[in-house]
Amino acid sequence: MQDYAQEVGALTMRWVKRLSREKFSMLFTLFQPMVFWLIFFGNLFQRATDTQVVQAPSYIAFLAAGVVVMTILNNGLAGGVDLLFDKENGFLERLMSTPISRTSVIISRFIFVMTITSLQVLVILGVAYLFGVHPVTGIGGVVVIIGIGLLFGIGLTAISMALAFSVKSHGDFFSMLGFLSLPMIFLSTALVPLTAMPWWMSWLARLNPMTWAIDAVRPLILTGWTAALPSIAIVVVVMVVFDAVCLYGAAKAFQKTLG
Repeated sequence: MQDYAQEVGALTMRWVKRLSREKFSMLFTLFQPMVFWLIFFGNLFQRATDTQVVQAPSYIAFLAAGVVVMTILNNGLAGGVDLLFDKENGFLERLMSTPISRTSVIISRFIFVMTITSLQVLVILGVAYLFGVHPVTGIGGVVVIIGIGLLFGIGLTAISMALAFSVKSHGDFFSMLGFLSLPMIFLSTALVPLTAMPWWMSWLARLNPMTWAIDAVRPLILTGWTAALPSIAIVVVVMVVFDAVCLYGAAKAFQKTLG
């Protein structure tokens, strides 16, 4: 067990050192485009939306939960990109020839991606705070938001790694990412509530795990614990099922690629 922890720690630090050597990349990773979604998109549609429809004090307040979960979505789906480059340049094959547990590669990547994602969520909530969006559940609510993000991120990172092990080039990888991410964003409650959608989009949005994550995060920001607790209980069940399916698929892709 100690050897396994050392393997995971060493591989995680490899991702950290790689990012730390790229100063601009590290800066833009923390202050990434999702912050601009909140600032520009939120203010742009501030007067164009009916607060009675979104059931929030302002559109920025409504959008905050969606931007948090969009950040988790984008980071999770992009989580396998470095593994893909390692596979393309032959480093992954050399790494797998060493006497380490293969799962340590997966676990280390997940720890790195989710750590960065958690920091980004804090940045987004901090920016939202500057625009008057104060999570009514306080620090405890922020901790639960990050916890929901981690649950959602497990499945997303598993999908990304399955793609990284399955596709032949990074061009195919990024094409599939775009194909997955945009429908998941627009067929969710990130930008508008279910009641404002056409019936067919609303029906599809209810099948989207991202919707359940957003609907659990939003009351933690806007309403309070009483409204949030039922949604939290539901989202835990949904995410456990979602993660189990994604991890199973990733394990199959991993075995097929590396034998």
